[in-house]
Amino acid sequence: MTDAPAPLADPHLVYDPVAGDGPKDVVILGSTGSIGTQAIDLVLRNPDRFRVTALSANGGRVALLAEQTHRLRVRTVAVAREDVVPELREALSARYGAGEPLPEILAGPDAATQVAASDCHTVLNGITGSIGLAPTLAALEAGRTLALANKESLIVGGPLVKALAKPGQIIPVDSEHAALFQALAAGTRADVRKLVVTASGGPFRGRTRQELAEVTVEDALAHPTWAMGPVITINSATLVNKGLEVIEAHLLYDIPFDRIEVVVHPQSYVHSMVEFTDGSTLAQATPPDMRGPIAIGLGWPERVPDAAPVFDWSKASTWEFLPLDNEAFPSVNLARHVGELAGTAPAVFNAANEECVEAFRTGALPYLGIIDTVTRVVEEHGTPAAGTSLTVPDVLEAETWARARARELTARTASAEAHA
Repeated sequence: MTDAPAPLADPHLVYDPVAGDGPKDVVILGSTGSIGTQAIDLVLRNPDRFRVTALSANGGRVALLAEQTHRLRVRTVAVAREDVVPELREALSARYGAGEPLPEILAGPDAATQVAASDCHTVLNGITGSIGLAPTLAALEAGRTLALANKESLIVGGPLVKALAKPGQIIPVDSEHAALFQALAAGTRADVRKLVVTASGGPFRGRTRQELAEVTVEDALAHPTWAMGPVITINSATLVNKGLEVIEAHLLYDIPFDRIEVVVHPQSYVHSMVEFTDGSTLAQATPPDMRGPIAIGLGWPERVPDAAPVFDWSKASTWEFLPLDNEAFPSVNLARHVGELAGTAPAVFNAANEECVEAFRTGALPYLGIIDTVTRVVEEHGTPAAGTSLTVPDVLEAETWARARARELTARTASAEAHA
C-alpha cells in the first residue's frame, strides 16, 4: 500500500490557493440544480465564511438564476444556452436598481469553463454529467481548490484530472466520498484495509430482476430517502450511481477495486465507512442532507457550524445493513469492470448510461433496458489499448461513439417492442 500513488483526496493535506482572513471567494457551477441551490443556502447562512463571485447554469431556470445572481451580488453569471441571454438580461434588469450595473454575462457551451478558471478560492462543480469535465480541468489548471460534486468528470477523465491535481486540491462533495474523506482522517493510508460505500438500495430494494420488468419512470423517481435531480435519481434506482461512486472512490483514494465494498443501508444515515487494519471501522453518519458534504467541500479543513441537521439520540431508531443483490442490480459489478479496464471504458459506460436514462425518461426504453443496453455498448467497445495516454479528444471520441451506439440499440429495442 505504501508504494501506491498518492491519493487525489487526502484529508491530511490542505491546499490553500488564496490564504486570507476574509470570506472564501467561491464559484458555483450548476447553481440552479440540487447541489447548487443547497450550496447557496449554506453560503447565505454563512456570509462571514463564503462569498460567491460567479455562478453558472444550463439556462433552463432563468428566473431562479437571475434571483440567485441578484441576491448573491455576483460579478459574473454564465449560462450554457445562448438563446436565453435576452431573457436573463431582462430578468436581471427587473431586479437591479436604476443605474445599477448588471453583472457580466457569459454564454455558450464554454461559459462554465471560463468561470471555473476565474479569480476565486474554491470552485464547486455541481454540474450533472460528463460535460463537467472541461470545467473541472480548468479549475485545477487555474490552481483553484475544487469541491467536486460532478463525479462524472473524474470518472471519464481520471488520468487527466490526476495529472493536473495538486495534493489536497480536490475535496469530494458526494455524500459517500465526503464520508470516506472524513473517516480517512483517523488513520494513515497504510492503516486502511477496506472502503465500504453505502447504498440506500433506491426505490426497488428487495425486488428481483423479474419484478423490475414493468417499473415506470414515476416509480424510479420515487427515491425513499434523498431528494435529487431526475438523472441522479434514476441512476440511484439502477444503482449505476453506486457503480460510478466505486470508480470514483478508487480514483480519489487509490484503493484497489477488490478492497472497495458496497453495502445496502436503507436509512441512508451512514454515508460510508472505512475499515482499518486493526479491525476498527469508522462510519460517518448524519441524517440524509447534502448540505453537510457541501460544507466539507467549501469549508475544509474547518467545519461549518450547523451546516446540516443532526440526530435526535433520545429517540429509538434502527439502522440496517444488507448485502447487495448483484443479480437484480448488475451495474456495480459492470462499473468495477470498466474501472479496471480504465482508458476510455469509463467514459463509454457513463455516456451510454446518460443516453439510456434519457431514453427511459421519454418512454423509448424500458427500465431493464438501461443497464442491458449499457452492458452491450461496453462489450462492443472492448478493451482499451494498454499503455496509451488518455487525452481529452480520446474521451470525446469515445463518448460520441457510445452515445450514437446506445441510440442505435435503443431504437432497435423500441422497434422490436412495437412489432411484438
